[in-house]
Amino acid sequence: MSTMALSPSAAERVRLIAQKQGKPAILRLSVEGGGCSGFQYKFDLAEAPEGDDTVSETDGAKLVVDPVSLDLVAGSIVDFVESLGGAAFRVENPNAAAGCGCGSSFGI
Repeated sequence: MSTMALSPSAAERVRLIAQKQGKPAILRLSVEGGGCSGFQYKFDLAEAPEGDDTVSETDGAKLVVDPVSLDLVAGSIVDFVESLGGAAFRVENPNAAAGCGCGSSFGI
């Protein structure tokens, strides 16, 4: 089964945010219906992985994904990108057939 991973820049950002909030460096990626292309990504800091989560670790930061979301994002890399439009986590998703300019929504 293909897994997910955080890029080194995303891992560094998760650690920074978690440190500021006094939480563990665990980023939860979930997929919800909606957005301009059918699905959208949602990011939250998690206290701990749940029993059926897939967990990957990069440079001391963990990425956790639930089984339903994993089907839609397997093999993806979560990156942290800083640009003129602001700074954001971005999912490089090989499964997405369609995307949108905002990078937070996709279609299959």
